[in-house]
Formats: sequence, C-alpha cells, structure tokens
Amino acid sequence: MNIAVDIGNSSAKVAVYKNYQSIFTVRWSISDLLTELTGLFLRYPGIVNSIISSTCNNYNDIAGFLKRNTEYFIDFNYKTPVPLVNKYKTPHTLGPDRLASAVGGASLFPGENLVIFDFGTAITIDIVTQSGEFMGGNISPGLSMRFKALNAFTDKLPLKSQVESYNLIGEDTDTAIIAGVQNSVIFEINGYIKEITEKYKEIKVLFTGGDGNYFAKRVKNPIFANCDLVVYGLNNILEYNVQNKN
Repeated sequence: MNIAVDIGNSSAKVAVYKNYQSIFTVRWSISDLLTELTGLFLRYPGIVNSIISSTCNNYNDIAGFLKRNTEYFIDFNYKTPVPLVNKYKTPHTLGPDRLASAVGGASLFPGENLVIFDFGTAITIDIVTQSGEFMGGNISPGLSMRFKALNAFTDKLPLKSQVESYNLIGEDTDTAIIAGVQNSVIFEINGYIKEITEKYKEIKVLFTGGDGNYFAKRVKNPIFANCDLVVYGLNNILEYNVQNKN
C-alpha cells in the first residue's frame, strides 16, 4: 500500500492507495496532521511506500515520520522523475501540487490535451499536451483570497464568503461583493476555456481542488471534476519511481 500526503496552504489531503485504487481519503488540518498520521498507520499497517508534497516550508516533522515508517519515501520536488516532460522554464519555482495534478490528469486521460483548473487558496490553470508535455499555466487569486482582499484593502467593504445562490448583479453592498467575486471567477474560467480550446481544439477540461465541484456546476462547458487529482497524481509518481528504482 502507498500513502500520499499533499500539504497545502491551509490544510492537508491524505490518501491511502492499494493497486492504484484509493481506499482512504481525508482532509486534515496541518496542526493535527502528525497525530492523525500516527493513527492512520496503525489502521493500515500494510503501508510500505510514501510520498509528500508541500507548498509550505515547515513540514520536516511530517516528512521525517513518513521516512521512518515506510520502506520507500519520496519528498516530491522538481528533481523527482515524473512520467511527463516538464517544459516549465523555471522548474524549481513550480508548485509541486501543479505538477502532481498534471500527472494525475495525464494518468486518467493518456494521449489527450488537458487544461487543469485547481481551485484552492490560489486558482491555477495548467496545460498538458497529448504528447505528455507539461506546458505551464497561470496563477490567480482563489475565491477566499478575493473576498479577503476586498475587505483588507478597503476601509468599508465587509468580509463576505462563498454562497450557493446569487444573482448576476448585486442589489446592495453585500450581494454586490458576492456576485462580483463569484461571477468574476466564472467569467475568468469560461474565458480561459474558450481561448485554450481555440488553440488546442480537442482538449479535456479538468477541475480539482476544494472549490472544484462548486465551479464545475456553474460553467458552460463539459467538465470532469476530481477533487483528489493532486494525491492521485502523487500516487502515480510514487508508483512510477518504485517501478524504476532499480
């Protein structure tokens, strides 16, 4: 069995895999992660391989725990071999979660052009070609960050948050903020999809991240949504390296 750990800016996604199939997936707070992992290893004593990816710098305790408790361990970074050609011009600055989701998408849809939207603290938009090349992409503020920015950088605008139902046009300040922020993301997504599909023609659109399912229901184009794409990609990277370690 394998364990994949993806530490983000505000929480961590953890998944246990057996024969490429997820048998356990959970999201934990970073502060509870070490305690929860200790219990998880007692629950699944068959875990022998591990991989960790982190967008923060202070994760040595978690990495050390995984290294001590598994036979084969990967601290995923830009030097780790992956089953894609990385065309990013500054691979050392590329977020490991972006590359992992690209591997995950290419594993699910081999031989297809992909655009992958990851909705987390930031929104990332990345391209993988049908020939297996990671081309890079764009980064913009995520939904929560947009709400917080309006509140933090103005004197009078209140802090609002995501809602399920809202109109195109706000009728007061609260609904104007909600409609403005949430519609801006939707218009941004639809604009990217339109421009990218014109360039790549046959391309599959993938959504992942915490808000992936939320936006998949609100855009015009057919979408494949998988909120676990990063840990799925990490597991595929782990398997790729296990198979090629000799």
